[in-house]
Amino acid sequence: MGEYQDEIKKIAPSTQELREFLPEVYEGFATTYRAVYQDGALSAGVKELMAVGIAISTGCKGCIASHTRGAARKGVTEEQMAETIGVAIQMGGGPASVYGPQAWESFKEFKERYG
Repeated sequence: MGEYQDEIKKIAPSTQELREFLPEVYEGFATTYRAVYQDGALSAGVKELMAVGIAISTGCKGCIASHTRGAARKGVTEEQMAETIGVAIQMGGGPASVYGPQAWESFKEFKERYG
């Protein structure tokens, strides 16, 4: 298992426990997630790239792992991911220059797994 796959698995037990206490919150979040991350005017892959850029700018390692996984599953290319990271670094400056490489490593890890 890779570092970013482990990142997702690390929060799974707490997430499951919270789902028991907050079922409506998690159902609402899941409904929104499914509605957003499907093909529309923008492809699902492009939407995942947008989410990666936001995850980099906010410095959320779990979000980086989740959305680079989604991008890999949706067939995003290395070139597309690299350009997305470049935009995030340009917009986010120094902190994004730290989280950008983490997103790259995460994407490569998931791309290897999902092709």
